[in-house]
Amino acid sequence: QVQLVESGGGLVQAGGSLRLSCAASGRTFSSLNMGWFRQAPGKEREFISAINWSGSTTIYADSVKGRFTVARDNAKNTVYLQMNSLKPEDTAVYYCAADRYRSYTTKRTGDYDSWGQGTQVTVSS
Repeated sequence: QVQLVESGGGLVQAGGSLRLSCAASGRTFSSLNMGWFRQAPGKEREFISAINWSGSTTIYADSVKGRFTVARDNAKNTVYLQMNSLKPEDTAVYYCAADRYRSYTTKRTGDYDSWGQGTQVTVSS
């Protein structure tokens, strides 16, 4: 089991930037594939980005491609989500998640077995 704690959310104007962090503990972080998801009120949780254990492979949802960047620092047991050019439709609770089992990055919510508590991101117009 891995424990995940997100931070860095907040209120920002459209066009602004935020960097989310997700600190992990409890297992060997460097062996985990990590994902970022978000959930807006009344909507299903949706995939945003994922990064493999080494950081050599990243994938993104079309809605954030070119604006968001995922990265990790295995020495700090932390994964990051840099969010630029934010839009009001990016407003949601953002979650990080860990996948212990697959050797590839995945977009599927059900493939992740550990989740953080979430951090709120609000983008004003």
